[in-house]
Amino acid sequence: MEQRDSLARAEDESVQLTSDLIRIDTTNTGDPATVVGERVAAEFVAEKLAEVGFETTYVQSGAKGRDNVFVRLEGADPSRGALLVHGHLDAVPADPAEWSVHPLSGAVQDGYVWGRGAVDMKDMVAMSLATARRMKRDGIVPPRDIIFAFLADEEAAGDYGSQWLVRNRPDLFEGATEAISEVGGFSVTVKDDVRAYLLQTAEKGIAWMKLRVRGRAGHGSMVHEDNAVTKLTQAVARLGTHKFPLVLTDSVREFLAGITEMTGMEFDEEDLDGAVAKLGAVARVVGATIRDTANPTMLNAGYKANVIPSVAEAVVDCRVLPGRQAAFERELDEILGPDVEREWVANLPPVETTFDGALVEAMSAAITAEDPGSRTIPYMLSGGTDAKAFHTLGMRCFGFAPLRLPADLDFAALFHGVDERVPVDALKFGTRVLDRFLRTC
Repeated sequence: MEQRDSLARAEDESVQLTSDLIRIDTTNTGDPATVVGERVAAEFVAEKLAEVGFETTYVQSGAKGRDNVFVRLEGADPSRGALLVHGHLDAVPADPAEWSVHPLSGAVQDGYVWGRGAVDMKDMVAMSLATARRMKRDGIVPPRDIIFAFLADEEAAGDYGSQWLVRNRPDLFEGATEAISEVGGFSVTVKDDVRAYLLQTAEKGIAWMKLRVRGRAGHGSMVHEDNAVTKLTQAVARLGTHKFPLVLTDSVREFLAGITEMTGMEFDEEDLDGAVAKLGAVARVVGATIRDTANPTMLNAGYKANVIPSVAEAVVDCRVLPGRQAAFERELDEILGPDVEREWVANLPPVETTFDGALVEAMSAAITAEDPGSRTIPYMLSGGTDAKAFHTLGMRCFGFAPLRLPADLDFAALFHGVDERVPVDALKFGTRVLDRFLRTC
Protein backbone atom coordinates (compact mmCIF):
# COMPACT_ATOMS: atom_id res chain seq x y z
CA MET A 1 0.00 0.00 0.00
CA GLU A 2 2.80 2.44 0.89
CA GLN A 3 4.53 1.79 -2.45
CA ARG A 4 1.29 2.47 -4.35
CA ASP A 5 0.68 5.62 -2.33
CA SER A 6 4.22 6.80 -2.99
CA LEU A 7 3.88 6.19 -6.72
CA ALA A 8 0.52 7.98 -6.81
CA ARG A 9 2.20 10.91 -5.07
CA ALA A 10 4.89 10.97 -7.77
CA GLU A 11 2.20 10.91 -10.47
CA ASP A 12 0.50 13.93 -8.93
CA GLU A 13 3.85 15.66 -8.52
CA SER A 14 4.55 15.21 -12.24
CA VAL A 15 1.40 17.13 -13.11
CA GLN A 16 2.11 19.91 -10.61
CA LEU A 17 5.79 20.17 -11.56
CA THR A 18 4.94 20.40 -15.26
CA SER A 19 2.62 23.31 -14.50
CA ASP A 20 5.19 24.95 -12.22
CA LEU A 21 7.97 24.67 -14.79
CA ILE A 22 5.81 26.08 -17.59
CA ARG A 23 5.13 29.14 -15.44
CA ILE A 24 8.88 29.82 -15.25
CA ASP A 25 9.83 31.75 -18.38
CA THR A 26 12.84 30.08 -20.03
CA THR A 27 12.30 31.43 -23.53
CA ASN A 28 15.24 30.71 -25.81
CA THR A 29 15.28 32.98 -28.85
CA GLY A 30 18.75 31.84 -29.88
CA ASP A 31 19.89 35.47 -29.60
CA PRO A 32 22.07 36.14 -26.50
CA ALA A 33 20.61 39.64 -26.29
CA THR A 34 17.03 38.37 -25.84
CA VAL A 35 17.44 34.91 -24.27
CA VAL A 36 15.74 34.73 -20.86
CA GLY A 37 17.98 31.97 -19.55
CA GLU A 38 17.34 28.87 -17.46
CA ARG A 39 18.60 30.10 -14.08
CA VAL A 40 15.25 30.37 -12.29
CA ALA A 41 14.11 26.96 -13.52
CA ALA A 42 17.45 25.40 -12.59
CA GLU A 43 17.21 26.86 -9.09
CA PHE A 44 13.67 25.47 -8.79
CA VAL A 45 14.82 21.99 -9.85
CA ALA A 46 17.83 22.09 -7.52
CA GLU A 47 15.60 23.04 -4.60
CA LYS A 48 13.18 20.18 -5.31
CA LEU A 49 16.07 17.70 -5.46
CA ALA A 50 17.69 19.02 -2.28
CA GLU A 51 14.37 18.69 -0.43
CA VAL A 52 14.61 14.89 -0.58
CA GLY A 53 18.31 14.67 0.24
CA PHE A 54 20.11 14.87 -3.11
CA GLU A 55 23.47 16.62 -3.24
CA THR A 56 23.22 18.66 -6.43
CA THR A 57 25.92 19.87 -8.80
CA TYR A 58 25.07 23.27 -10.26
CA VAL A 59 26.93 24.40 -13.38
CA GLN A 60 26.75 27.55 -15.50
CA SER A 61 27.49 26.64 -19.11
CA GLY A 62 29.43 29.38 -20.79
CA ALA A 63 27.22 32.41 -20.15
CA LYS A 64 25.33 34.14 -17.36
CA GLY A 65 21.95 32.56 -16.66
CA ARG A 66 22.62 29.40 -18.69
CA ASP A 67 22.40 27.03 -15.73
CA ASN A 68 22.33 23.24 -15.40
CA VAL A 69 21.63 20.87 -12.51
CA PHE A 70 23.00 17.34 -11.99
CA VAL A 71 22.46 14.62 -9.43
CA ARG A 72 23.70 11.05 -9.36
CA LEU A 73 21.71 8.23 -7.78
CA GLU A 74 24.01 5.36 -6.92
CA GLY A 75 23.01 1.93 -8.16
CA ALA A 76 23.44 -1.58 -6.86
CA ASP A 77 26.19 -2.41 -9.35
CA PRO A 78 28.62 0.51 -9.80
CA SER A 79 30.69 -1.56 -12.24
CA ARG A 80 27.91 -1.25 -14.82
CA GLY A 81 27.80 1.77 -17.10
CA ALA A 82 25.65 4.60 -15.77
CA LEU A 83 22.40 5.70 -17.43
CA LEU A 84 22.02 9.40 -18.24
CA VAL A 85 18.46 10.76 -17.97
CA HIS A 86 18.56 14.26 -19.45
CA GLY A 87 16.05 16.97 -20.21
CA HIS A 88 16.25 20.61 -21.25
CA LEU A 89 14.79 23.50 -19.29
CA ASP A 90 14.50 26.03 -22.14
CA ALA A 91 11.56 26.48 -24.48
CA VAL A 92 10.95 28.28 -27.76
CA PRO A 93 9.13 31.64 -27.90
CA ALA A 94 5.33 31.85 -28.01
CA ASP A 95 2.97 34.69 -28.96
CA PRO A 96 0.20 34.96 -26.32
CA ALA A 97 -2.15 36.56 -28.87
CA GLU A 98 -2.30 33.26 -30.78
CA TRP A 99 -3.10 31.03 -27.80
CA SER A 100 -6.33 29.94 -26.11
CA VAL A 101 -4.55 30.32 -22.75
CA HIS A 102 -1.44 32.30 -21.87
CA PRO A 103 1.57 30.19 -22.91
CA LEU A 104 3.19 30.73 -19.50
CA SER A 105 0.04 29.97 -17.49
CA GLY A 106 0.68 26.28 -16.86
CA ALA A 107 -3.10 25.98 -16.74
CA VAL A 108 -4.49 22.59 -15.77
CA GLN A 109 -7.87 22.34 -17.47
CA ASP A 110 -9.91 20.07 -19.75
CA GLY A 111 -7.66 17.14 -18.83
CA TYR A 112 -4.46 18.83 -20.06
CA VAL A 113 -1.57 20.91 -18.74
CA TRP A 114 -1.27 23.86 -21.12
CA GLY A 115 1.67 26.07 -22.00
CA ARG A 116 4.92 26.49 -23.85
CA GLY A 117 7.17 23.54 -23.11
CA ALA A 118 4.34 21.20 -22.14
CA VAL A 119 5.65 18.53 -24.55
CA ASP A 120 9.02 20.08 -25.41
CA MET A 121 10.06 19.16 -22.83
CA LYS A 122 9.00 20.31 -19.39
CA ASP A 123 6.74 17.25 -19.18
CA MET A 124 9.72 14.87 -19.25
CA VAL A 125 11.70 17.15 -16.94
CA ALA A 126 8.80 16.98 -14.46
CA MET A 127 8.39 13.21 -14.78
CA SER A 128 12.13 12.68 -14.31
CA LEU A 129 12.21 15.07 -11.35
CA ALA A 130 9.20 13.43 -9.67
CA THR A 131 10.66 9.96 -10.23
CA ALA A 132 14.08 10.98 -8.89
CA ARG A 133 12.42 12.46 -5.80
CA ARG A 134 10.39 9.29 -5.19
CA MET A 135 13.43 7.03 -5.55
CA LYS A 136 15.50 9.12 -3.16
CA ARG A 137 12.65 9.61 -0.69
CA ASP A 138 11.85 5.89 -0.59
CA GLY A 139 15.44 4.66 -0.63
CA ILE A 140 14.97 2.83 -3.97
CA VAL A 141 18.31 1.59 -5.30
CA PRO A 142 18.37 1.20 -9.09
CA PRO A 143 20.40 -1.62 -10.66
CA ARG A 144 22.97 0.86 -12.00
CA ASP A 145 24.00 4.46 -11.38
CA ILE A 146 21.58 7.01 -12.80
CA ILE A 147 22.67 10.55 -13.67
CA PHE A 148 19.78 13.02 -13.81
CA ALA A 149 20.70 16.13 -15.84
CA PHE A 150 18.53 19.22 -16.28
CA LEU A 151 20.07 21.31 -19.04
CA ALA A 152 20.17 24.69 -20.75
CA ASP A 153 20.02 25.78 -24.38
CA GLU A 154 18.81 22.70 -26.25
CA GLU A 155 16.57 24.85 -28.44
CA ALA A 156 19.61 26.63 -29.91
CA ALA A 157 21.73 23.52 -30.58
CA GLY A 158 23.26 23.38 -27.09
CA ASP A 159 26.14 25.83 -27.55
CA TYR A 160 25.44 27.08 -24.02
CA GLY A 161 24.21 23.71 -22.78
CA SER A 162 25.05 20.13 -23.71
CA GLN A 163 27.73 20.97 -26.27
CA TRP A 164 29.53 23.27 -23.81
CA LEU A 165 29.23 20.70 -21.03
CA VAL A 166 30.63 17.88 -23.15
CA ARG A 167 33.61 20.04 -24.14
CA ASN A 168 34.27 21.57 -20.73
CA ARG A 169 32.82 19.24 -18.08
CA PRO A 170 32.88 15.66 -19.40
CA ASP A 171 33.52 14.55 -15.81
CA LEU A 172 29.83 15.14 -15.08
CA PHE A 173 28.99 12.19 -17.36
CA GLU A 174 31.72 9.86 -16.13
CA GLY A 175 30.87 6.21 -16.71
CA ALA A 176 27.65 6.90 -18.63
CA THR A 177 27.21 4.45 -21.50
CA GLU A 178 23.54 5.00 -22.41
CA ALA A 179 21.10 7.90 -22.30
CA ILE A 180 17.38 8.62 -22.57
CA SER A 181 15.50 11.86 -23.21
CA GLU A 182 13.12 13.31 -25.82
CA VAL A 183 11.46 12.52 -28.33
CA GLY A 184 10.18 8.97 -28.05
CA GLY A 185 8.12 6.59 -25.97
CA PHE A 186 4.85 8.24 -27.04
CA SER A 187 1.94 6.23 -28.37
CA VAL A 188 0.37 6.15 -31.82
CA THR A 189 -2.98 4.40 -32.17
CA VAL A 190 -2.55 2.20 -35.23
CA LYS A 191 -5.94 0.47 -35.26
CA ASP A 192 -8.99 0.29 -33.00
CA ASP A 193 -7.51 0.49 -29.48
CA VAL A 194 -4.07 -0.92 -30.35
CA ARG A 195 -1.10 1.35 -29.72
CA ALA A 196 2.47 1.38 -30.97
CA TYR A 197 4.98 3.25 -28.83
CA LEU A 198 7.70 4.88 -30.90
CA LEU A 199 11.16 4.62 -29.35
CA GLN A 200 13.62 7.00 -30.94
CA THR A 201 16.79 5.24 -32.08
CA ALA A 202 17.98 7.84 -34.60
CA GLU A 203 17.76 11.50 -35.49
CA LYS A 204 18.72 13.45 -38.59
CA GLY A 205 21.68 15.78 -38.65
CA ILE A 206 21.17 19.51 -38.19
CA ALA A 207 22.85 21.69 -40.80
CA TRP A 208 21.83 25.35 -40.56
CA MET A 209 23.21 27.06 -43.64
CA LYS A 210 23.63 30.72 -44.57
CA LEU A 211 23.49 31.52 -48.28
CA ARG A 212 25.07 34.70 -49.63
CA VAL A 213 24.91 36.23 -53.10
CA ARG A 214 26.85 39.27 -54.22
CA GLY A 215 25.87 41.62 -57.02
CA ARG A 216 26.33 45.20 -58.13
CA ALA A 217 24.73 47.92 -56.06
CA GLY A 218 22.66 50.46 -57.94
CA HIS A 219 19.60 52.68 -58.18
CA GLY A 220 16.26 50.89 -57.92
CA SER A 221 14.78 52.85 -60.84
CA MET A 222 17.23 51.55 -63.45
CA VAL A 223 17.54 48.38 -65.50
CA HIS A 224 19.84 46.14 -63.49
CA GLU A 225 21.16 42.74 -64.61
CA ASP A 226 23.31 41.92 -61.57
CA ASN A 227 20.76 42.09 -58.73
CA ALA A 228 21.84 40.10 -55.65
CA VAL A 229 18.25 39.86 -54.37
CA THR A 230 16.99 38.40 -57.65
CA LYS A 231 19.78 35.85 -57.88
CA LEU A 232 19.35 34.81 -54.25
CA THR A 233 15.58 34.41 -54.39
CA GLN A 234 15.83 32.33 -57.55
CA ALA A 235 18.34 30.02 -55.85
CA VAL A 236 16.26 29.82 -52.68
CA ALA A 237 13.15 28.97 -54.69
CA ARG A 238 15.00 26.16 -56.49
CA LEU A 239 16.21 24.75 -53.18
CA GLY A 240 12.91 25.17 -51.34
CA THR A 241 10.97 23.28 -54.01
CA HIS A 242 13.57 20.56 -54.57
CA LYS A 243 12.70 17.01 -53.47
CA PHE A 244 15.75 15.09 -52.31
CA PRO A 245 16.00 11.37 -53.17
CA LEU A 246 14.26 8.69 -51.18
CA VAL A 247 16.57 6.91 -48.71
CA LEU A 248 15.42 4.17 -46.33
CA THR A 249 17.63 3.87 -43.23
CA ASP A 250 17.58 0.85 -40.93
CA SER A 251 15.52 2.74 -38.33
CA VAL A 252 12.85 3.69 -40.84
CA ARG A 253 12.74 0.21 -42.37
CA GLU A 254 12.21 -1.31 -38.90
CA PHE A 255 9.49 1.23 -38.16
CA LEU A 256 7.63 0.44 -41.37
CA ALA A 257 8.01 -3.30 -40.81
CA GLY A 258 6.58 -2.94 -37.30
CA ILE A 259 3.58 -0.99 -38.55
CA THR A 260 3.02 -3.61 -41.27
CA GLU A 261 3.03 -6.43 -38.69
CA MET A 262 0.56 -4.57 -36.47
CA THR A 263 -1.83 -3.37 -39.18
CA GLY A 264 -1.19 -5.28 -42.40
CA MET A 265 -0.53 -1.94 -44.10
CA GLU A 266 1.97 -2.24 -46.95
CA PHE A 267 4.58 0.42 -47.77
CA ASP A 268 5.31 0.19 -51.48
CA GLU A 269 8.68 1.81 -52.19
CA GLU A 270 7.37 2.84 -55.62
CA ASP A 271 4.91 5.17 -53.86
CA LEU A 272 6.32 5.50 -50.38
CA ASP A 273 5.11 9.10 -49.97
CA GLY A 274 1.54 7.99 -50.65
CA ALA A 275 1.84 4.97 -48.37
CA VAL A 276 3.29 7.03 -45.49
CA ALA A 277 0.46 9.55 -45.86
CA LYS A 278 -1.93 6.82 -44.67
CA LEU A 279 -0.31 7.00 -41.21
CA GLY A 280 -2.34 10.07 -40.31
CA ALA A 281 -0.88 12.71 -37.99
CA VAL A 282 2.44 10.90 -37.58
CA ALA A 283 2.93 10.93 -41.37
CA ARG A 284 4.61 14.36 -41.18
CA VAL A 285 7.24 13.01 -38.81
CA VAL A 286 7.89 9.82 -40.76
CA GLY A 287 7.74 11.56 -44.13
CA ALA A 288 10.56 13.86 -43.06
CA THR A 289 12.80 10.87 -42.31
CA ILE A 290 12.74 9.21 -45.72
CA ARG A 291 14.73 11.98 -47.42
CA ASP A 292 16.91 14.98 -46.64
CA THR A 293 15.16 18.33 -46.32
CA ALA A 294 16.28 21.94 -46.87
CA ASN A 295 13.72 24.55 -45.80
CA PRO A 296 14.47 28.28 -46.27
CA THR A 297 13.57 30.10 -43.05
CA MET A 298 15.09 33.61 -43.17
CA LEU A 299 15.86 36.28 -45.79
CA ASN A 300 17.92 39.44 -45.34
CA ALA A 301 18.77 42.07 -47.96
CA GLY A 302 18.74 45.79 -48.57
CA TYR A 303 18.37 48.92 -46.49
CA LYS A 304 16.25 51.28 -48.62
CA ALA A 305 13.41 50.86 -51.12
CA ASN A 306 15.24 52.54 -54.01
CA VAL A 307 18.68 51.02 -53.46
CA ILE A 308 19.64 47.68 -55.03
CA PRO A 309 21.95 46.08 -52.44
CA SER A 310 25.25 44.45 -53.26
CA VAL A 311 24.65 41.50 -50.90
CA ALA A 312 21.62 39.34 -50.12
CA GLU A 313 21.50 36.52 -47.58
CA ALA A 314 19.22 33.65 -46.62
CA VAL A 315 19.21 30.99 -43.89
CA VAL A 316 18.18 27.43 -44.67
CA ASP A 317 17.34 24.72 -42.12
CA CYS A 318 18.80 21.49 -43.52
CA ARG A 319 18.17 18.09 -41.94
CA VAL A 320 20.37 15.29 -43.25
CA LEU A 321 19.96 11.53 -42.98
CA PRO A 322 22.74 9.32 -41.57
CA GLY A 323 25.39 8.66 -44.18
CA ARG A 324 24.12 11.34 -46.56
CA GLN A 325 26.19 14.46 -45.76
CA ALA A 326 28.64 14.25 -48.69
CA ALA A 327 25.93 13.41 -51.23
CA PHE A 328 23.70 16.13 -49.78
CA GLU A 329 26.40 18.77 -50.22
CA ARG A 330 27.03 17.69 -53.83
CA GLU A 331 23.33 18.06 -54.52
CA LEU A 332 23.34 21.52 -52.92
CA ASP A 333 26.11 22.62 -55.28
CA GLU A 334 24.08 21.49 -58.29
CA ILE A 335 20.89 23.22 -57.12
CA LEU A 336 22.42 26.51 -56.00
CA GLY A 337 24.97 27.05 -58.72
CA PRO A 338 28.33 28.85 -58.64
CA ASP A 339 27.07 32.34 -57.71
CA VAL A 340 25.79 31.32 -54.27
CA GLU A 341 28.21 31.23 -51.37
CA ARG A 342 27.25 28.94 -48.52
CA GLU A 343 28.39 28.83 -44.90
CA TRP A 344 27.46 26.34 -42.19
CA VAL A 345 26.08 28.21 -39.18
CA ALA A 346 25.62 24.92 -37.33
CA ASN A 347 26.47 21.45 -38.52
CA LEU A 348 25.69 18.67 -36.05
CA PRO A 349 25.84 15.08 -37.28
CA PRO A 350 23.04 12.51 -37.31
CA VAL A 351 22.76 10.06 -34.42
CA GLU A 352 21.74 6.43 -34.84
CA THR A 353 21.81 3.29 -32.71
CA THR A 354 20.26 -0.14 -33.00
CA PHE A 355 16.94 -1.31 -31.60
CA ASP A 356 18.28 -4.08 -29.41
CA GLY A 357 19.95 -4.82 -26.10
CA ALA A 358 18.99 -4.90 -22.44
CA LEU A 359 18.00 -1.22 -22.26
CA VAL A 360 15.57 -1.55 -25.17
CA GLU A 361 14.10 -4.64 -23.52
CA ALA A 362 13.65 -2.73 -20.25
CA MET A 363 11.96 0.20 -22.01
CA SER A 364 9.65 -2.14 -23.90
CA ALA A 365 8.79 -4.16 -20.78
CA ALA A 366 7.97 -1.01 -18.80
CA ILE A 367 5.62 0.18 -21.55
CA THR A 368 3.81 -3.10 -22.07
CA ALA A 369 3.41 -3.65 -18.32
CA GLU A 370 1.40 -0.41 -18.19
CA ASP A 371 -0.32 -0.87 -21.56
CA PRO A 372 -0.77 -4.63 -22.24
CA GLY A 373 -1.23 -5.48 -25.89
CA SER A 374 0.83 -2.55 -27.10
CA ARG A 375 4.14 -2.81 -28.89
CA THR A 376 7.31 -0.72 -29.10
CA ILE A 377 8.92 -0.01 -32.46
CA PRO A 378 11.93 2.16 -33.41
CA TYR A 379 11.71 5.36 -35.37
CA MET A 380 13.87 8.27 -36.51
CA LEU A 381 13.29 11.84 -35.33
CA SER A 382 13.36 14.49 -38.05
CA GLY A 383 14.56 17.10 -35.56
CA GLY A 384 17.57 17.13 -33.26
CA THR A 385 18.18 16.81 -29.51
CA ASP A 386 20.98 16.99 -26.96
CA ALA A 387 21.76 13.40 -27.94
CA LYS A 388 24.05 14.94 -30.57
CA ALA A 389 26.40 16.05 -27.80
CA PHE A 390 26.23 12.92 -25.66
CA HIS A 391 26.69 10.65 -28.66
CA THR A 392 30.22 12.06 -28.96
CA LEU A 393 31.04 10.67 -25.51
CA GLY A 394 30.26 7.17 -26.75
CA MET A 395 26.76 6.85 -25.30
CA ARG A 396 23.93 4.98 -27.01
CA CYS A 397 21.16 7.57 -27.07
CA PHE A 398 17.43 6.90 -27.14
CA GLY A 399 14.31 9.03 -27.13
CA PHE A 400 12.16 7.72 -24.28
CA ALA A 401 9.76 10.20 -22.67
CA PRO A 402 6.77 7.86 -22.30
CA LEU A 403 3.25 9.17 -22.87
CA ARG A 404 0.03 7.32 -23.63
CA LEU A 405 -1.83 9.72 -25.90
CA PRO A 406 -5.43 10.02 -27.07
CA ALA A 407 -5.92 8.56 -30.54
CA ASP A 408 -7.19 11.87 -31.95
CA LEU A 409 -4.40 14.09 -30.58
CA ASP A 410 -2.08 15.52 -33.26
CA PHE A 411 0.98 15.20 -31.07
CA ALA A 412 3.56 16.26 -33.67
CA ALA A 413 1.73 19.56 -34.23
CA LEU A 414 2.15 20.51 -30.57
CA PHE A 415 5.95 20.81 -30.77
CA HIS A 416 6.71 24.53 -31.12
CA GLY A 417 3.00 24.94 -31.96
CA VAL A 418 0.14 27.07 -30.69
CA ASP A 419 -1.81 25.71 -27.69
CA GLU A 420 0.94 23.24 -26.75
CA ARG A 421 -0.41 20.92 -24.08
CA VAL A 422 0.05 17.48 -22.55
CA PRO A 423 -2.69 15.19 -21.18
CA VAL A 424 -2.76 14.83 -17.40
CA ASP A 425 -3.36 11.10 -17.75
CA ALA A 426 -0.35 10.82 -20.07
CA LEU A 427 1.88 12.44 -17.46
CA LYS A 428 0.72 9.99 -14.82
CA PHE A 429 1.19 7.07 -17.21
CA GLY A 430 4.68 8.26 -18.10
CA THR A 431 5.64 8.57 -14.44
CA ARG A 432 4.57 4.97 -13.80
CA VAL A 433 6.54 3.77 -16.82
CA LEU A 434 9.68 5.73 -15.88
CA ASP A 435 9.47 4.45 -12.30
CA ARG A 436 9.24 0.85 -13.50
CA PHE A 437 11.98 1.35 -16.11
CA LEU A 438 14.51 2.99 -13.76
CA ARG A 439 14.05 0.18 -11.23
CA THR A 440 14.84 -2.45 -13.87
CA CYS A 441 17.28 -0.76 -16.28
